[in-house]
Amino acid sequence: MATLILVRHGRSTANTAGVLAGWTPGVALDERGTAQAAALPARLAGLPLAAAVTSPLERCRQTLQPLLDARPGLPLHSDERIGECRYGDWSGRKLEELAGEPLMEVVQRHPAAAAFPGGESMRTMQNRAVDAVRDWNARIEQEHGEEAVYLMCSHGDIIKAVVADALGMHLDLFQRIHVEPCSVTAIRYTRLRPFLLRLGDTGDLDSLRPRETAQEPREGGDDGTAVVGGGAGAP
Repeated sequence: MATLILVRHGRSTANTAGVLAGWTPGVALDERGTAQAAALPARLAGLPLAAAVTSPLERCRQTLQPLLDARPGLPLHSDERIGECRYGDWSGRKLEELAGEPLMEVVQRHPAAAAFPGGESMRTMQNRAVDAVRDWNARIEQEHGEEAVYLMCSHGDIIKAVVADALGMHLDLFQRIHVEPCSVTAIRYTRLRPFLLRLGDTGDLDSLRPRETAQEPREGGDDGTAVVGGGAGAP
């Protein structure tokens, strides 16, 4: 079956503001996110992509635009099923404010039971995203053959959920996975099992360096909490 290249959108204005964007309109790439997107065509230059599928949200479309400009014949499709988790009443709120909500402990420790008020559950998010991947795998293989490679541009929690499914991990463990903005994750699907070939690859190891001070931010926090929505990446 096909090989899927999952790209998280570049760093957004919501990422740097510490806001949980969800489906909030008007969230765009910031200056660094724009530079990350501009570098994407060169990073993917060796891959003969059969198609690109994007979340309908602006930050994903902006991330793919340089790639589309570099490959004018690349077919582009939009699929709401790989759009960001619908965080409902949490959308547009500061992550530091949401940290005090009782639901956040469930999101961190038992996400399979987490449902956002006015939004969707994390199980629903994973199910729709995995369904989308399976449907596109079948379509791409039928149209381009089993060796085809295609790309999806999506969001942090969506990509983590798809990776968890590929690894046979329960959704309750998916907060152990982290993907940086504009990182590349690759999964090769076969008849019997998927193979995770790359995870959150940016080619940049800055996020692994030791902190110079205890006050310097670190993805995930010292207490082991995961950044809902994916975080802003390395400073």
